[in-house]
Parts: sequence; structure tokens; C-alpha cells
Amino acid sequence: MHKLSIIIVAGLLVSVSGCATNTVQEPQIQRISPEELERIMPKPVPNLTLDEIVNLSKQKVPADQIIEKIKASNSRYDITPSQAVDLSKQGVDGKVLDFIYAAREQAVRDGFADEINKREKEKKLEQERLKREYLWRSQPYYDPWWGYSYGPAWRRPYGPSFRYGYGW
Repeated sequence: MHKLSIIIVAGLLVSVSGCATNTVQEPQIQRISPEELERIMPKPVPNLTLDEIVNLSKQKVPADQIIEKIKASNSRYDITPSQAVDLSKQGVDGKVLDFIYAAREQAVRDGFADEINKREKEKKLEQERLKREYLWRSQPYYDPWWGYSYGPAWRRPYGPSFRYGYGW
């Protein structure tokens, strides 16, 4: 009798601990692979070359006009700090270099924002699809032979039905 009570208590403890476990999954962070990062990063498009910017600076063209030419040509540059120092030594105004750097940073931010928005849109579409699928499966279906059932036709119960006190 003592062994039976131990087995019953152990069984109850196992069943209670099974009910108390937490099955919530931690959200997974999707990392960006180097290939995706390369695709997302804005590509330098120097329609107005750095040499042309140096020549304009040597011709004493105001910095605002050079910036307007860069904007009009839709040029993007990926310059290193050492290249920026060299351009400054060659006479390019600091205002132009600041604009080049700020335009690059803005393009990077815009690229990441576009990627995040694209991923959020895909996630939302997937959630909507899952929601529609769940609603479709949970709606009652009336079968003239078996009455109301839930889910698609392949999940309907076939065989004797004891709903509302009726059988076969």
C-alpha cells in the first residue's frame, strides 16, 4: 500500500510539473548576412567625379554651387577619412566634404529603413495569411449528412455522430 501511494504522489507531481512548464519561445532575431548587407548598402555612383570636384574647388567655385552640382548629378561617394583629408589638402571646402559624408549616411539610413519596412510588410502579410487560415479552419461547416463541424472537409468527423442525442 505504501508503494502505491508513492507511485500516485509521483504521478501527480509529474502531471503538475508538466502543466507548470513554460512553453513561450523567445523571439528570434534575424541577422543580416554579409551578402544581404552588401545588397542593402548604397553603391557609390560618382557621376561628378572627385577630380572634377577638386577642379571646381581650384577654380574658386563657391561650396554651395558644388553641392548643388553634386545633388543635380545624383552622385554618391564612399570616401575614407584619409581620402577626405587628401581632398581637403587639395582645396575642397569642408562644407562640401560634410555634405558628401551626410549624404552617404542618409543613404545608408534610408537603405536600412527600406529593408526594415520590407521585412515588416512581409511579416504582416504572413500574419494575415495565418490569421485567414486560422479563421477558415475555425468556422463551422454544415455537412448535410453530419451536421455542423469545424474545419475543412477532410477534418470532418465521419462515422456515428452523437450530437444533440442523435446517433446513426
